[in-house]
Amino acid sequence: MSESSAEAVVDAVASAAVAASAAGAVGNWRRTTGIAGAAIGVLAAGAAAGVAVERMTVGRGMRRRARLVLDSAGPYGTLRGTPGKAYADDGTELYYEVDDVEPDFGPNVSPRRRRLFGRKAPAPVTVVFCHGYCLNQDSWHFQRAALRGVVRTVHWDQRSHGRSGRGVGQTQDGVPLTIDQLGRDLKAVLDAAVPDGPIVLVGHSMGGMTVMALAAHFPELIRDRVVATALIGTSSGRLGEVNFGLPVAGVNAVRRILPGVLRALGQQAELVEKGRRATADLFAGVIKRYSFASRDVDPAVERFAERMIESTPIDVVAEFYPAFTEHDKTEALLCFRDLPVLVLAGVQDLVTPSEHSEAIADLLPDAELVLVPDAGHLVMLEHPEVVTDRLADLLTRAGAVPAGATVSGYGTASSTSSTAGPR
Repeated sequence: MSESSAEAVVDAVASAAVAASAAGAVGNWRRTTGIAGAAIGVLAAGAAAGVAVERMTVGRGMRRRARLVLDSAGPYGTLRGTPGKAYADDGTELYYEVDDVEPDFGPNVSPRRRRLFGRKAPAPVTVVFCHGYCLNQDSWHFQRAALRGVVRTVHWDQRSHGRSGRGVGQTQDGVPLTIDQLGRDLKAVLDAAVPDGPIVLVGHSMGGMTVMALAAHFPELIRDRVVATALIGTSSGRLGEVNFGLPVAGVNAVRRILPGVLRALGQQAELVEKGRRATADLFAGVIKRYSFASRDVDPAVERFAERMIESTPIDVVAEFYPAFTEHDKTEALLCFRDLPVLVLAGVQDLVTPSEHSEAIADLLPDAELVLVPDAGHLVMLEHPEVVTDRLADLLTRAGAVPAGATVSGYGTASSTSSTAGPR
């Protein structure tokens, strides 16, 4: 997208947002909801504005038919485990699923486990996956498929996302959502799903911030039970400085009006949701721009990401957004300095730029830093083979599994393979 076209989109969004926040009449809201809904779609992808040009050159009816085909045929997000529930300190119900290890040790080890880690049985470690903003546990589809039956895994939905309940503190008590609260939520899930044994923590974007908040509040848990950590496409702070790939004028406009617009739109959730549906094609283009960088991502994977983000209610989008500008867990990273750590990011991530991952790695000099070229924010969906392979290596470095072959043939979302190197 050119700078001039980006500025045009930002100007349009900003104008609509200002009108929406200033409008007192329902009629004004109805006129502005469409574009304002698109603006929130941007936030749902974790960024500001932009749209893929090819979306404008394909007929709306054709796109609608294609979405129906992908929704009916796509296998993504269909993996399910043993369900469980944990309860946060404010009473919010947190949904999780457990995938246990296949009982096939010794000479009867399955081909999948042998391909991942060799013939020996892995140690009784549990890998806990934490998803990002406006996603859910299914965002780890490829990694879950590859590790299923190999090591015990826990996948959970953050409060107000996926199958978890709406945040009680936010809906009943009006308590602002914080990353610290998410860290306490993760502790509740660990208490319920992993009461003992070693733990590997894996977090993407907001999920990585959740892991950092856990460390800030429960450093003894990190010291006593966590044996490795993976921080993927995330940040320890200074998110207010991210420009989302926009020109200076555009990003300044968005930063200036966004807090007020979000508060206003969150109070008009029903109307804005209708606007989001009406602007679904623009919304899909925005998601693609801010989720992926490759040109050859499987359309079914794109649609899978689109569905997850679309399913996040607009008031939840508005509720969570302020927490990111306040997030600063740089000091908490020191809890991981003596552990095997994987820090991985897409080089073309516009949401949490790879510079933020480099900053994390600078504070953890023994961490493995992997920068994936031709990858955006949803790197675990865009280049799942790289992410899964590095996770397998992390488990090996942590002593959770014996050394063995890396993953091959599991989780490919594009027609060409990607290369990535540690730094």
